[in-house]
Amino acid sequence: MSEVVSLGLAWIPVAAYLIGSIPFGIILAKMFGGVDVRQAGSGNIGATNVARVAGPLPGILTLLLDGVKGAAAVWLAARFANQSALWMTIAGLAALVGHCFPVWLRFRGGKGVATAAGMFLALCWPAALGAIGVFILVVLFSRFVSLGSVAAAAAMPLLVYLLWAPHHAPPPVVTFGAFAAAMLVVYKHDANIQRLVEGREPRFSFGKGKDAE
Repeated sequence: MSEVVSLGLAWIPVAAYLIGSIPFGIILAKMFGGVDVRQAGSGNIGATNVARVAGPLPGILTLLLDGVKGAAAVWLAARFANQSALWMTIAGLAALVGHCFPVWLRFRGGKGVATAAGMFLALCWPAALGAIGVFILVVLFSRFVSLGSVAAAAAMPLLVYLLWAPHHAPPPVVTFGAFAAAMLVVYKHDANIQRLVEGREPRFSFGKGKDAE
């Protein structure tokens, strides 16, 4: 019976991937700035580059909507898989993969920070808030969005383990999902990490037309 049920829910990661692959950054940059964000700044479709290229409002909207993608995927799995931690984690990871490797953009997507945050806000909101706090503190002190993103991603597995529930560790699948999401986000920041090491990474500001993450 469990195998039948599992096969019946196999559409969930497909739907989650498609949700994650919606390129809100491209849509909003064209709506507000009339530009293709892939051809400006860093070429990244995430909120940081959208803010630099098209302005703060589309950047903030991109951040929020990219986060909603991760949360919506987890909610979808929770709704149709009876709050199964397995399917919720699979759905969140599928949305994250969809954002980072969208089929519509020849698998060249964003870096996954906002989508991962949305995923974990739905899975374990205290851990997600802790990671957001790490991100904010690092960016405030360094003005490197990439460094804040990597630090928050690296902190997420530990935060999930510590904050899942009082006196309870998370299910193994959630721990694995946290590590997988963290590794994907860090991997997508490979070029940023290299520039940080070499001292060439631009600091963040909201000025249009400047270098972006």
